[in-house]
Amino acid sequence: METSKQSSLKVMAVLAVLIALFLIVATPFIVQTSLGRVLENLVDVVKERPQFTSGFAIFNLFYPIWQALAFVAGIVLLVITPSILKGEKWVSPVLLILYAIPSIGGMFMFLPYVSWVGGFPLPMVISWVGLIGYWVTIWLQDADRFQKTVDFLVLTFLGMLATHAFVIGVGSQRQLMVRAGKPLYQGLQYYILTLVGEVNWIAVILMFAAILLIAMRKKAGWYLALISAFSILAINIPTQFIRTKTLDYLYGSILAIFLVIFLLIPSFKARLFTEIKK
Repeated sequence: METSKQSSLKVMAVLAVLIALFLIVATPFIVQTSLGRVLENLVDVVKERPQFTSGFAIFNLFYPIWQALAFVAGIVLLVITPSILKGEKWVSPVLLILYAIPSIGGMFMFLPYVSWVGGFPLPMVISWVGLIGYWVTIWLQDADRFQKTVDFLVLTFLGMLATHAFVIGVGSQRQLMVRAGKPLYQGLQYYILTLVGEVNWIAVILMFAAILLIAMRKKAGWYLALISAFSILAINIPTQFIRTKTLDYLYGSILAIFLVIFLLIPSFKARLFTEIKK
């Protein structure tokens, strides 16, 4: 058993170093290349759809932010590698946060490829790398299979919902920047954007904290996850009825509902509060 644990720690340490090097060395080039492609294609897109002009400001702001977060996450991974090998209790929760950064950031940066950017979606590589680290950390923890399954479902849906919530926030800002009648607000369909975006962004912050605290088996993590999900439901559902041209708010609500279900299943809830083995 001890040999198996040591093997898992070595795998986690090696993976941490590899992902760290990827985030520090490769990710900046991937992000800059992707940003260049997005902006070049956006120049043509706005000729026919001027409502997308806000994309220049949005992408020039958030691509570098996620790039910097990933870079620092890589540095942290290198610094804590010795602690990973020692199997120190605090390491796994921190690893999950560090891996969540490229997972979420990469997925956000991938979205323009769905709409107007051709070619291979480079940011997805960043997201895949982060997800590998995220899931390996969950499945190699010192726990039984059911515990790992509970963590996998809850923590994965937290990450998925956080990603979607961040995108909703960005979308709200994009639409507000090019709204009709600016700087005034012409109707409820624009007023609601000033709330739905910010609520979703606040929920993202809470969900990052929830990932950390749930991995630490703190009850506060369960509460933060539940608060995040209910907050998103409370704002996304009415927004979907007000802004019917997109189903994005419905998709976020569905993710939030699944998260709530997982959090409220008694056997799942009990496992989220158990102490991590040393």
